[in-house]
Amino acid sequence: MSKPQSSLPCLLLIFLSEALFHSSQADVGTAAQYRPPYLPTACGGSDQGQFPPSNLFASVGEGIWDNGAACGRQYQVRCISAPVRGTCVPGNTIQVKIVDRALSSVSRPSRSDATIVLSTTAFAAIANSSATFVNIEFQQI
Repeated sequence: MSKPQSSLPCLLLIFLSEALFHSSQADVGTAAQYRPPYLPTACGGSDQGQFPPSNLFASVGEGIWDNGAACGRQYQVRCISAPVRGTCVPGNTIQVKIVDRALSSVSRPSRSDATIVLSTTAFAAIANSSATFVNIEFQQI
């Protein structure tokens, strides 16, 4: 008479495979920064109330703008690399609110073709503020 086979090793293998090959839903792009003045914006005009109290906000490039549908969206952003080693703040992920369109923002971005343009506060939270741009991983939440 044969013994019933345990499914424990098979389940363990499935869980390990899932952990090792977990697929990310995040996108990769570039982040620049922009400085005040931030008003008026394409999303909220001259309303100061559109900015979160944390000052973690951003304008977006044309790839995300979506004819204004990006207004108010929230993104998690983290720095993954930069041209200069040591630019990224390791382990920091921030949440930003989209308040403007980079193409028409009052203050010009430090790099014109960035995916996301972060407020000075937001940029400094993930990277050395003297950098012009960084490579980021970002995800809408």
